[in-house]
Amino acid sequence: MTDTIAPPVAAARLVDGTATPRGGTPPDATGALDGPALGRRLAATAQALHGLGIRAGDRVLVQGDNSIDYVVTLLALMRLDTSLVPLDHRLSAGDAAAAARQARVRWLVTAADPTTGFPGVPDHRIVHYPHLTPVPSSASTSSPAPLAAGADPLDAWFRRSDALVLWSSGTTGRPKGIVKPGHAVLDNSLRTIRAMGYRADDVLAPLLPFSHQYGLSVILLWWLARCTLLVTPYQRLDAAVGQAAAHGATAVDAAPSTYHSLLGVVRRRPEVRAGLAGVRVWGVGGAPLPAPLAESFRTTMGRPLLDGYGLTELGNVALATPDSPHGCGRPLPGVRLRVVRPDGTVAAPGELGGIEVRSPGLMAGYLREDGSLGPVDQDAWYPTADLGSVDADGTVRVVGRNQAVHRLGFTLYPESLERRAEACGRPVKVLAVEDQRRGSALHFVVADPEGDAPLTWRRRLAEHLAEYEQPNVVHVVDHFPLTANGKPDARALRAQLGLGS
Repeated sequence: MTDTIAPPVAAARLVDGTATPRGGTPPDATGALDGPALGRRLAATAQALHGLGIRAGDRVLVQGDNSIDYVVTLLALMRLDTSLVPLDHRLSAGDAAAAARQARVRWLVTAADPTTGFPGVPDHRIVHYPHLTPVPSSASTSSPAPLAAGADPLDAWFRRSDALVLWSSGTTGRPKGIVKPGHAVLDNSLRTIRAMGYRADDVLAPLLPFSHQYGLSVILLWWLARCTLLVTPYQRLDAAVGQAAAHGATAVDAAPSTYHSLLGVVRRRPEVRAGLAGVRVWGVGGAPLPAPLAESFRTTMGRPLLDGYGLTELGNVALATPDSPHGCGRPLPGVRLRVVRPDGTVAAPGELGGIEVRSPGLMAGYLREDGSLGPVDQDAWYPTADLGSVDADGTVRVVGRNQAVHRLGFTLYPESLERRAEACGRPVKVLAVEDQRRGSALHFVVADPEGDAPLTWRRRLAEHLAEYEQPNVVHVVDHFPLTANGKPDARALRAQLGLGS
């Protein structure tokens, strides 16, 4: 796999889709940055940041919601060869400050109110990027290093050993700082582009926060594929879907929870479906894809949701494609995946077990509490802590986290039970609670906005489960609480139901 970087993105297009289209027609291009205009904006932003004192190797925490300013600022920081620490702008001040301390950040670049301080970062190192003032080019200290002819502005950043510090979701414990080298990010992005067949005429319309692994990866795919990136108001789904239709989106990415809501938008506004007819890639990730959602989407939209399997630590591992839309597809070329039994032997085709991966996209390691790097063995199989299987044809199927519980003498996997229980037609979460007599009690939680009784759902669930898998308790909720990146939040759900941690 070559790590050759594409030439500067003369054809790339960045479109502001945060304004609602009028009359169902595409808005004018005043919110678009095309080729040379994008290059000039990127250079000016990099110059302004450099003029404020940001230098190559500085570790920079970046916070802000999706916008053209956010994308340009992120690229400008990459142009300056900094180490980036993107954080969700909705994160609590305490959690953000803890992440900044652990990552040893030197700067904060934020869209927050300029009057807002930040613990641990002095005011003169807080940059409010929507209000950057260009520094005169004649100032000797304000110009970043010039680019070689034909060089990509991100060339140096893709060679950085700590290009990104990302954070795990924290759904199974405290979030961990994950250090990604630039070469791993580049390699994984190029393999993904080739697997999915992204082209210069594609219009990418992610319905994801750019501060998380999935959304950030779409920015890099856009940059390297030299196509169009539509910045949507993803938190206002009606408007975002309208923008995607108006701008002729060809690739949409979102979490399963967003696709549940998108189907609701299409049912309320049938005309939107015609506007989305040009979407050839409906990518889904970030959480297991419920079978009822996959079936409903294909029936409604006429195309499948293309599931993917990846981790922040590894990037994309396996992807379903338009030509092979089953399960999570096959591993990316050059990525090796195996499923192992508890005794370490390799599982048979179709047999559930723990997923292990070897990939050029592997992280450098985790951040220790003191900010130093705890490296991982680049030549060893990486244990993902996920449960899944590989079919005889190489198709990967992922159930969820490999968290076994013991009940009545049986070893059960709650997320495997969830996938089967969802045949009842609704999303299901299975929460295990310690029980001295049984080993574990299983609480099945059904997301049913119509509010059918727990006894009704117990009967519906029973036909999909073995006798020893039946729920001890069934709860019914309107919807599951979600994390910032769209995953069902099991800890919040436990708290909501009074089940403890």
